[in-house]
Amino acid sequence: MTAQSYRFEPLVRHYDRAACSYGVPELDPYLQRQACQGMQRNVAAVFVLIDSEAEGFADYITLSATAIGLNDLPDEMVRRLPHYPDWPAVLLGRLAIDTRYRGRRLGELLLMDALARALTHSERIAALAVVVDAKGEAAVRFYRHYGFQPFGENSRRLFLPMQRIATVVSNER
Repeated sequence: MTAQSYRFEPLVRHYDRAACSYGVPELDPYLQRQACQGMQRNVAAVFVLIDSEAEGFADYITLSATAIGLNDLPDEMVRRLPHYPDWPAVLLGRLAIDTRYRGRRLGELLLMDALARALTHSERIAALAVVVDAKGEAAVRFYRHYGFQPFGENSRRLFLPMQRIATVVSNER
């Protein structure tokens, strides 16, 4: 399948969420029981990657607002920022690939879509970075490959500054 056979859409209630399995304990129940509630309560925007050939969805991402504490940022960033206690950011809360779709480089497609959405958002409402909470060491390696930096030593919480995202997204277009 090619990237052209996929499209992103907001999650809607009628999608068969029970048919998906992500292989990570936190990801399956979230999609099946909490994602629609999160959207209704405006605490998460959930986007699914539709497989146009199978007319089902393969993957999903969630985006929401978060804050980064000034003390959590690296010194080289802090020196260039006014000293507000918190900075706005976009949280990429979940990036999940159905086990049936593994090995098709869809993680990269999902990540690039999430970064592009975050960049567009930051052009209207300021956001300093995208933050992720990696769900394991494989996820940490995935995000680090795309330039995400940990907040601290051996941390699973990582971030990518919006200035870097602008470069990454423009290179993908």
